[in-house]
Amino acid sequence: MEFDLYWLLLAFPFVFLLGWTASRLDLRQLKREDRASPQAYFKGLNLLLNEQQDKAIDAFIEAVQHDPDTSDLHFALGNLFRRRGEYERAIRVHQHLLARADLKREERERAQHALAHDFMKAGLFDRAEEAFKALEGTAFSTDARLALLSLHERSRNWHPAIDVARQLEAAGTGSFSQRMAHHWCEVAHEADARGRSEEAQQALQRAREAAPQAARPLVMQGQRLARQGLHDKALRVWDDLMVMQPQAFSLIAMDYAKCAQACGEGKAALDKLQGLYTQVPSVDVLHALNSLQADPQARRQALMAHMGAQPSLSAAQGLIRERLITHVPLDEPEIELMQQALATAAKPLQRYRCAACGFESQHYFWQCPGCQGWDTYPPRRLEDQ
Repeated sequence: MEFDLYWLLLAFPFVFLLGWTASRLDLRQLKREDRASPQAYFKGLNLLLNEQQDKAIDAFIEAVQHDPDTSDLHFALGNLFRRRGEYERAIRVHQHLLARADLKREERERAQHALAHDFMKAGLFDRAEEAFKALEGTAFSTDARLALLSLHERSRNWHPAIDVARQLEAAGTGSFSQRMAHHWCEVAHEADARGRSEEAQQALQRAREAAPQAARPLVMQGQRLARQGLHDKALRVWDDLMVMQPQAFSLIAMDYAKCAQACGEGKAALDKLQGLYTQVPSVDVLHALNSLQADPQARRQALMAHMGAQPSLSAAQGLIRERLITHVPLDEPEIELMQQALATAAKPLQRYRCAACGFESQHYFWQCPGCQGWDTYPPRRLEDQ
């Protein structure tokens, strides 16, 4: 018994020494295996931060070769290819990741998401659509739907865009009512171009249902009625626009005045436009007002009042037009207001602009304050170019 215990005590330090030696050898081996990959990886990051993308790509390729099983290196390389516009190489990298059987579910979804963006950037919209749809039910589903919405809009596929916008809104991503109203307006515009009047009318009704406060459906609805000669109905639609979206009314102010003249409602329209101009002054509303105003002196006073509040070339042009129509010479206050309007309009053009970075200044610089370049300012102001 004593003999067995004696040898056991002698063997215990030996076994401990063997275990310690083996662990040290394994640790050194791991360090040797991992050292090459991180060094190449950090080298690539450093080159990328220094905007040396060509060298960074070479460094990442080297890192992938040392550690082909690390997915993060593949993602870094693929994203760098995409940033450089090398979409085919980015696609190959992300497809290689997806082909790996040992890839975790989260990384597989990440690779699918990256591949979808590769297709999008490459202009392969059909394949991008399929790739984004494959992300339904994943952590990237919201981003994929937003990308699909943008993709449908770029492709002018309005009905699929509406469906995706509804899904996003139902998922609580946010309100897409205004966007859907624009989609329905585009449907109406295309239907009108094909002569499908009933389809266009239904689309505009859907647009108003999607966003009752949106300006565009009312603008388009009034324009359609005016083209059909239904001027009184067009005025009623635009009266709603005047109340709901007074800022947007300037888009059709002159059309409103013409419709009013066509159906004999000029006086009522003049009063409404005067009230609107008091609320939201704009040159377009002013021109519409003056087109309904029979008194030349009242027209000139309105133009002068506008130039006094907001120096405007359009108002100055209108004052000159009144001078030519009535043959009444401009007086000194009118000329002074015109001079102020011209000075205000000319000021942005009296600048120098750097040809390298676009920095603008009232003064000429031999060295650009923006990009620090020398002799980058052409010695001519913008109005002389």
